[in-house]
Amino acid sequence: AVLAHGGAAKCNVFTRILLAQFEQVPWRAVPYVPVEIMLLPRWAPFHIEKISYWARTTLVPLTILCSLKAKANNPNQVDIRELFVTPPEQERHYFIRGGVLNRGFLVLDKVGRALDRWIPRRLRKHAIHKAEAWFLPRMNGEDGIGAIFPPMINCYEAMALLGYPKDHPARQTCLRSIQKLIVHRADGSAYCQPCVSPVWDTGWCALALMHSNEDASTQAVIARACDWLTAKQVLEHKGDWVARAPDVAPGGWAFQYANPAYPDIDDTALIAALLHVQDRRRAESGRHRVNTDRAADWMLALQSKNGGFAAFDADNTHDYLNAIPFADHGALLDPPTEDVSGRVIACLGVLAREQDRGSIRRCINYLRASQQADGAWWGRWGSNYIYGTWSVLSGLALAGEDPQQPYIRKAIDWLRARQHADGGWGETNDSYIDPALRGTNQNVSTPHSTAWAMLAQLAVGEVQSDSVQRGLAFLLASQQANGVWSHPSHNAPGFPRVYYLRYHGYATYFPLLALTCYRRQLRCVNS
Repeated sequence: AVLAHGGAAKCNVFTRILLAQFEQVPWRAVPYVPVEIMLLPRWAPFHIEKISYWARTTLVPLTILCSLKAKANNPNQVDIRELFVTPPEQERHYFIRGGVLNRGFLVLDKVGRALDRWIPRRLRKHAIHKAEAWFLPRMNGEDGIGAIFPPMINCYEAMALLGYPKDHPARQTCLRSIQKLIVHRADGSAYCQPCVSPVWDTGWCALALMHSNEDASTQAVIARACDWLTAKQVLEHKGDWVARAPDVAPGGWAFQYANPAYPDIDDTALIAALLHVQDRRRAESGRHRVNTDRAADWMLALQSKNGGFAAFDADNTHDYLNAIPFADHGALLDPPTEDVSGRVIACLGVLAREQDRGSIRRCINYLRASQQADGAWWGRWGSNYIYGTWSVLSGLALAGEDPQQPYIRKAIDWLRARQHADGGWGETNDSYIDPALRGTNQNVSTPHSTAWAMLAQLAVGEVQSDSVQRGLAFLLASQQANGVWSHPSHNAPGFPRVYYLRYHGYATYFPLLALTCYRRQLRCVNS
């Protein structure tokens, strides 16, 4: 199968860098990534502040590995030569040649590689020290730099390459951050997670439980969850986002247990809305007011010029950088996305602050402009158009948009046209490769996609529609004896077209949320 797709020479950049370290491909097989990029000024066409947080934290230590041509231990001399169509040392086509811009960057890549030997040692040493000085303060204890695997492993390898002894505190802490991501299964196997998602999961679980049962024990669980989430808000640390919004106070939430340098707007919108709703339900309207105001102010300071919201930054839209050879994954940037933008206006709609109306309108204009011709919206952080369409419709409804507007009805019609005969919905991650597949999954329904499609319709008041009733029937029929739902599919992209994630909770807490929303709305109609 590998040979049929062109062999190991056609694998992505990150894999080729790993293969170069194991001496399976020559270093010319990987992009020229000199550590001297750390010395470039902010006004330069490339600067680390111009790329996404995940690319930034991954790239800085990686420049050390590439510049010093790190060599991995391979005591058994294992090789994979059988996976190459052309012997790796003879291969001349490691890089895909795209448009004019990409070809121009490939020329610069060759020029830089040719000049590398002439870089003064003192300059290289200075650049390495600058890279070290950048990543060491961001190590983030045992939660790891960026709280995601790629920068953690790159930092660990960079420290080893620079001569940090194995017992050095920074190297030991970095190792533990990696080990904490490893999951050991009951059958003795293990796998490494790219990250963890406790804040995100807790927020959605609390929201799903909020109307599921009014008994004291359930409400106590929700209260504990809200207290835990409140303590996780980043109120002191100014992370990399400060380059875009230097005058605003911190106020976001991160995705993980601790990642204060990189709170994200999606989690912040979810948790701020949850805390506000919880206060309203408990008649404690001022309890979390400071928290929600700080969150809203922080998010609004990071609204992009086009009105949308990205995950971690504002106006991270230097599209030409996706043409550099290093960016073959197409995820070097963090531009505004429809799903995050929908979540933000949902939050701002719930908070109902008078001063936010202008920002909400700008975001709605962005969402209207980004709608697909068939009525759907793309989903950057969940699979895919069903997720994106739900995220946007929920936001539009809570922001006060008239659900009878043609563009909203078009989105509802799109969802209904994708409903399966069994009443459910599903969507393949191949829709990130071929948009013609959006909203389809070879007629295989999944609990999470069904829940998102139902929630989208419930958001605009379609509780009594035949489509919602059929979705409800699917969820009830597919619920397991232990009360939960499950499905083995990956339900969110890490990077579209590169790798995908499986949130284990999605298949249960989103169906529960859909059922509780349905029941609550039906009671309102019947009363």
